[in-house]
Amino acid sequence: MLSLGARVIIVEDRLEQNLPIGDYAYIIAYDRNNDNLFDYVIRVPKLNKHFFVPASDIELEEVLLRQEVDRLEKEALIDFALATRNEELFNRVMNGEPVEIVAEKSKEVQSAEDFIKQVNLRAWI
Repeated sequence: MLSLGARVIIVEDRLEQNLPIGDYAYIIAYDRNNDNLFDYVIRVPKLNKHFFVPASDIELEEVLLRQEVDRLEKEALIDFALATRNEELFNRVMNGEPVEIVAEKSKEVQSAEDFIKQVNLRAWI
C-alpha cells in the first residue's frame, strides 16, 4: 500500500475516466470500502482535480525512474558489446544474466632504483 502524500505517475486509465496518462499526482486518501473498485484518491495538480483510481492505474515515481535507468543501462551495454564485437557480453546482456564490470588493474609503480636498473640494462644491450 502506498503512503499518503506519495508522488505517483498515472500509467493507465482502465476505467476510462479521462485520466491524464503520464502526468504526476499525489495520493491524498485511501478508499477503505471493500465493496468499491477504487483503492486510492489522487489529486492531479495540473488539472486541479481529484480522481478515484485503482492501484493498477498508478505507479510510484521512483519505481518508474529505476525501470528507465535499467533499460538505458541495458541498451548501453548492448551498444558497447556490438561496437567492440564482444559476443560473450552481448549474450549475457540478452539472456538477462548479471554483468560484472571489471576494471583493469594498473601496473604497480616501480621504485626509482628498479627503474634505473632497467634503464641501465637496456642501455647495455
